[in-house]
Amino acid sequence: MSDSALPDFAAYLAPGTFDGRVVAVTGGGTGLGLQIARGLASLGATVSIASRSTEHHAAFLDEARERGWKAESATIDVRESATVRAWADGIVERHGPVHILVNNAAGNFVCPSERLSDKAWRAVIGIALDGAFYCAREFGRRMIEGDGGQILNVLATYAWTGMPGVVHSAAAKAGMLAVTRTLAVEWAKHGVRVNAIAPGPFESDGAERNLWPDDAVRQHILANIPLGRFARAEEVAGQALFLLSPACDYVTGECMVMDGGAWLGKGFWPEGVRLERRK
Repeated sequence: MSDSALPDFAAYLAPGTFDGRVVAVTGGGTGLGLQIARGLASLGATVSIASRSTEHHAAFLDEARERGWKAESATIDVRESATVRAWADGIVERHGPVHILVNNAAGNFVCPSERLSDKAWRAVIGIALDGAFYCAREFGRRMIEGDGGQILNVLATYAWTGMPGVVHSAAAKAGMLAVTRTLAVEWAKHGVRVNAIAPGPFESDGAERNLWPDDAVRQHILANIPLGRFARAEEVAGQALFLLSPACDYVTGECMVMDGGAWLGKGFWPEGVRLERRK
C-alpha cells in the first residue's frame, strides 16, 4: 500500500477533505480514537493525539511516518485541567489554531452499582465527564477567539436508555450529552459547532476485556442487536469523519447513533410467532 493510500473507511471522502485542519484527539492511540485519528490524518489534517500512556502512541506515529502524515502525540491526563491547557497551548504554538477537537478519552468497566466504590465512580466520571469538559472548554476558548471550529464528543446510547452495571459511565455520558447540546447553542454565535456520536458495541480489545469478557456475555449482547453483529471501529470512525466533514457544516447539537438498531429494542413478541387473541 502506498504512503498516500487512504484507510478503507476514509476512502469515501475526497482526498484532502481536511487539508489545513489542525485536530486534537483524546484517547487517540487505541480503539475508536486511533481509527478517527488515522482517518483525519489520511485526509490531510495535522493530528495531535493524547492519552496517559506513551506506549499507546506508537502505532499511530509509526504509521504516520510511513505514510507521510502530519502527526504528533502528547502524554496527558485529561482529568488535570492544567495539562489540558498546556497541550492546547502547545498545539497552537506549533501549528496554529485548532479547528477540531475529538473528545474520545473514556474509562468503563461493568460493576453492580451497590458495589461501586467512591474511587471507581470518580475515576470514570473524572475522565469521561470532567476531562471531556476541560478539553471542550480549553479548545473551545481558542476557537471562540479565532475563526470557530468544531467539537465531537463520543457518547454511548445508555446515556439515555441506562444499562445495568455501568452507572458511572452512563452518568458521565448523559452529562456530556447535556454539555454537547448546551455548548452547541451557547457557542453557535462564535462559529463553533458541537456534535456527538453514540456508538453501540464495537470490536476492540478494551471492550472484549471489560464489557464482554466471555462468550456467553458476548452472545447475550449480540442477541439484542437487530443487525446481529458488533460494529467495527473503522465503521464508527467513518461516520465520525462524515460528521466532521464540510458535508455537515449546518449540523450542530446533534447526536448520531451507530449501534445496529440496538437501542430501539426488538419488540415485545418473539419473531415468527403467530399471536392469537384470548377468547
